[in-house]
Amino acid sequence: MPAQPHHAAPSSKLWLDLALVVFLIGFDVIVRLVPHTPGVWPFAASALFAGRMLRLPALSIIVPVVAVLLSDLMLPGDDWKITLAICLAVTLPAFLGMASRRWRGAIPVIVAMLASSLVFFAVTNFAVWAFGTMYPHTGAGLIACYIAGLPFLDKTVLGDLFWCAVLFGGAFALNRAMLSRPAQAH
Repeated sequence: MPAQPHHAAPSSKLWLDLALVVFLIGFDVIVRLVPHTPGVWPFAASALFAGRMLRLPALSIIVPVVAVLLSDLMLPGDDWKITLAICLAVTLPAFLGMASRRWRGAIPVIVAMLASSLVFFAVTNFAVWAFGTMYPHTGAGLIACYIAGLPFLDKTVLGDLFWCAVLFGGAFALNRAMLSRPAQAH
């Protein structure tokens, strides 16, 4: 009788998912705490990656929220309403990752990441205007807030695409390396 393929037990799949969640959260927190270009965080890319890769994709929502909250504990924080807006905005890539799982290749990842970057810009700048004290709560104040955020938009978009390339490219390279290893007999 031919040997049956070895499939991981459901509990080991859960452990692999949990390990990836912990890794991504730790990665996000470390990258945010070390010196970096303003606005270039891996939160959105990690959420998108988790949404596409986790066997239990609902866990992907945890990744960016916990990473933001943990790193905020070690940094001077924003108003809680602005932090809430940030947390909500960085969950979008997780949902887009789940929704785009059926499509293979780089195009769905790039489209989802670009959409996430633009929504993040819109939501977080609106929150800074609505809940902060830097801009008057007028139409002109909102426009001024978005204009002041424009120098960060390109960094956010390019940073999100860079971190997507790191995560998805790293997973691809790791997968290829594991597939090219000779099988070990049991």
